[in-house]
Amino acid sequence: MEVKKLNLRVVLFALLSLLCLSTVKAEDPYLFFTWNVTYGTASPLGVPQQVILINGQFPGPNINSTTNNNIVINVFNHLDEPFLFTWNGIQHRKNSWQDGMPGTNCPIAAGTNYTYHFQVKDQIGSYFYFPSVGMHRAAGGFGGLRVNSRLLIPVPFDDPADDYTVLIGDWYTKSHKVLAQLLDAGRSIGNPAGVIINGSPGKDAAGKDDAPLFTMEAGKTYRYRICNVGLKVSLNFRIQSHLMKLVEMDGSHTVQNDYKSLDIHVGQCFSVLVTANQEPKDYYMVASTRFTKYMRTATGIIRYAGSSVPPSPELPAGPVGWAWSFNQWRSFRWNLTASAARPNPQGSYHYGSINITRTIKLASSVGLVNGKRRFALNGASHVESPTPLKLAEYYGVADKVFKYDTIGDEPPESSATITVAPNVLNATFRDYIEIILENPERSIQSYHLDGYSFFAVGMGHGKWTPASRRSYNLLDAVSRHTIQVYPRSWSAIMLTFDNAGMWSLRSELWERHYLGQQLYISVVSPARSLRDEYNIPDNTLLCGVVASLPKPPPYV
Repeated sequence: MEVKKLNLRVVLFALLSLLCLSTVKAEDPYLFFTWNVTYGTASPLGVPQQVILINGQFPGPNINSTTNNNIVINVFNHLDEPFLFTWNGIQHRKNSWQDGMPGTNCPIAAGTNYTYHFQVKDQIGSYFYFPSVGMHRAAGGFGGLRVNSRLLIPVPFDDPADDYTVLIGDWYTKSHKVLAQLLDAGRSIGNPAGVIINGSPGKDAAGKDDAPLFTMEAGKTYRYRICNVGLKVSLNFRIQSHLMKLVEMDGSHTVQNDYKSLDIHVGQCFSVLVTANQEPKDYYMVASTRFTKYMRTATGIIRYAGSSVPPSPELPAGPVGWAWSFNQWRSFRWNLTASAARPNPQGSYHYGSINITRTIKLASSVGLVNGKRRFALNGASHVESPTPLKLAEYYGVADKVFKYDTIGDEPPESSATITVAPNVLNATFRDYIEIILENPERSIQSYHLDGYSFFAVGMGHGKWTPASRRSYNLLDAVSRHTIQVYPRSWSAIMLTFDNAGMWSLRSELWERHYLGQQLYISVVSPARSLRDEYNIPDNTLLCGVVASLPKPPPYV
């Protein structure tokens, strides 16, 4: 009898243990990387020049992750300058400690290392990373970052036969140090020397085509993730004789329309499906400059498996004019019935019915300060501080580093003097805010917001007025992280500031960014709780006025 009782207890204990285990959620998977960042010599446009390599690669390696993966990257800086990576479009929920911008992180000193640890929480889609200090972006150090959907979450298209990353961008043959010197002297970096696709213009100095970048089998469908990682110029992307079905943009599933070509502005990523339904041969991908008085073009070959027929030398023509591009933007729609990172459909979030609590109008300007060129937002030209803004705020010494709200929610008169100082806006936690980006200049602009995705609800020519809201798309505007603003026009975005941290709102045109067309938005949770923001990581690099300060009490 005692043995039976003992066996029964063992069985009950085992059942209870299994029940407990079933209620404990296993930790999300980890991906580990070690990156050695070095200088190297490459000839992207046929001219040997210094570039930034990651583990000897230019461009850098792709990060292939899945929703909620933990990504751990140990970065060894072998350059002769401080260095940081930022992760364009990754939201770092509750974790601006890993954003990698000079306003959030101390740079990794030359000859040292730092380990990033972040989670791609509740995101899917196509992104990229790049160096954020100075003009490093002009030397490379960029690569693709994809976040795949979890197997349990349906995707609104069949699995492609393969998944390809296409990094397009303008390119300069001057080194990043020379470009920085030009800007520091008050001069412009000028026009790019060319365009590259995955690090090459597609032909050598003699005009011979590079080896094919990608291969397709006849009858199969492939996914291409195209990101504009350049410094300055919008690019049009197209594939000879093939339509592209747009399925995702900056982390959101879109209504699936077919396009012959796509305008992709600096900082943006598009995903398209391409079906190999043409004569089996080679075909050119083409990336060419838009809205410029000059033309720069790069090509790359897609080969049908087994093909020995070269591509037609006649490249498909790109579009002309602003109106075409604006109308294409109007055709982009959020796929309301598709699931994103979670099972619920994207359209279950009714952004158009939320009351706006604040409207911020930001207008760009350019002028001279002490005889040197500066770019500004609402009359303030941002300058980096030796102490990252986030650290100064967290350690309670913000007053020693910057002032909040040095600009107002309305632009000053166009004749106002430009002020050079750290530019930080306060945003109330969980407020729903409308931001109007005004571009009074003759060239296109592109803006990115870290930490969030926003709804790009409207665009128009001239100056924005409250009556402009009548043209807003309040139903199915695409949720994204980077938006273009056409010349002498405006773009309107809306979002809830529910991600505590210090977040960069910046021009993605790096000359403008370097010379001050950026600001940071401080979003502080009044609860100072782990519910809203993670504690500062133990390995956080400290610099400036916080270097010797005791760590503040942790959140609970």
